[in-house]
Amino acid sequence: MEGFNHSRVSEFVLFGLTDSPELQIFFFVLFSIFYLMTMFGNCLILFTVLSTPHLHSPMYFLLSNLSLIDMCLSSFATPKMIMDFFTQRKTISFEGCISQIFFLHLFTGTEIVLLISMSFDRYIAICKPLHYSTIMSQRVCVGLVVISWTVGFLHTISQLAFTLYLPFCGPNVVDSFFCDLPVVIQLACIDTYVLGIFMISTSGVIALISFLLLLTSYIIVLVAIKDHSSTGSSKAFSTCTAHFVVVLMFFGPCIFIYVWPFTNFLVDRVLSVFYTIFTPFLNPIIYTLRNQEMKIAVMKKLSNQFSNLGKTNPGYSVQ
Repeated sequence: MEGFNHSRVSEFVLFGLTDSPELQIFFFVLFSIFYLMTMFGNCLILFTVLSTPHLHSPMYFLLSNLSLIDMCLSSFATPKMIMDFFTQRKTISFEGCISQIFFLHLFTGTEIVLLISMSFDRYIAICKPLHYSTIMSQRVCVGLVVISWTVGFLHTISQLAFTLYLPFCGPNVVDSFFCDLPVVIQLACIDTYVLGIFMISTSGVIALISFLLLLTSYIIVLVAIKDHSSTGSSKAFSTCTAHFVVVLMFFGPCIFIYVWPFTNFLVDRVLSVFYTIFTPFLNPIIYTLRNQEMKIAVMKKLSNQFSNLGKTNPGYSVQ
């Protein structure tokens, strides 16, 4: 191990999305807008839920935590990617690379469990409405969030347990715009076949099983909704479809990347952009557009803020 430490590379070179100067300018503007809108949209959901008493319910509590995770997931690599569009040599230190892997799997692992918690909440609300307030108590909701972060932390530790001790002594070009296990472990100076199998079993299979569980739960919920034809059922259907769209956007790229981890396709980088940038951006849009209650609350908060801003900046009166 001492020999490995002496020969370990001190930094990695990120391949990035493109080497075209014109496309780099375009991507800089595009992703800067997406990142700012992601932070604004998710902050708006957090602020709206926290400051609106009638939104202090289990569903919106879990939704606000999803917004928090989406802001974290969007921030672990996107700001560096945006700044790298202006650098000729896109480098990241070994410690920085490991940090990106740590935070990526922490946030994605946490979001997976949180999405399962949100599907459980909808299942109880629709299939067992009389027991909803008893089952989904404040203690249970807080417990679900704590479990989500705990599972995310344990998952990322399990990924880093072997990555930290891999010998990186040769190639150091990461075929992506951030560090992730499928591309980083290929740079190790040993046969990574067994490590790839471990990664598939801990990331790819877990993501696939979680998606199938969520798919099954939402099918059960939608079948239960179909048996009713009330206004409340229509609202529940709208909420559940919004949840499922989020699940599909998040799990689709993850399953593809981690179930087939040793493919060097351009689509891998596209999918990485999708679940680290586009999905956190689209989540607040989907939830506000598909949820009438949230849409009204968000619009009311925005109108109140603009009216208060007008009051604090009155026009000058003519003396």
